[in-house]
Amino acid sequence: MSNIGILGAGRVGTNLAGKLAAAGHHITLGSQNPESTATRTTGLVPHVAFADQHTTARTADIVINATPGGSSLERLADLRAELDGKILIDVSNATRDAADGLPGDLCYPGSSLAEKLQTALPGTHVVKTLNTMVFTVMTAPETLATPPTAYLSGDDELAKRTVTGLLGDLGWKPERIEDLGDITTARATEAMILVVPHILRRHGFKPFAVSLAR
Repeated sequence: MSNIGILGAGRVGTNLAGKLAAAGHHITLGSQNPESTATRTTGLVPHVAFADQHTTARTADIVINATPGGSSLERLADLRAELDGKILIDVSNATRDAADGLPGDLCYPGSSLAEKLQTALPGTHVVKTLNTMVFTVMTAPETLATPPTAYLSGDDELAKRTVTGLLGDLGWKPERIEDLGDITTARATEAMILVVPHILRRHGFKPFAVSLAR
């Protein structure tokens, strides 16, 4: 089992923490105010430790970025020493909000948050995944009527194999995991987020994923 640190204690981070802890991994949920996070999530994420983000990144073997994508680059660049030599799983999308608060545009057109993180953290193995779906699907892909796709982007093959194993612990079957290639392919999946607000406006907040049909 892995020692996993999750940066970000919102809906995405706590959702992942609960499922990975249930799979037997040692999980630390990193936030700016660990005591407040622990109080707020009491009962929601049992068997999870709480710490500040520097401690979480330093003590984990694998780190998941579940911070808001618009500020992720600045936050994680400040953790360069703590993240050196580790796998960083990036599940965030860097977007600018439209007037209604839903994603309206990309922060890094022609690039991606994952690419920016890899450049800022050259000693870290960045893997992009799980950013093309509503957060509930990340840990329960079987709940959708149509099997969803989890895409992978990253430069390090061993890191991607490790992440594929963790996706299995979240309920993802191997045939539904699509390795797109190196980290530059993340710009394709990050751009998929732009379809999400239109679907939410029409149908409300219902579980779905932007997937590959075969």
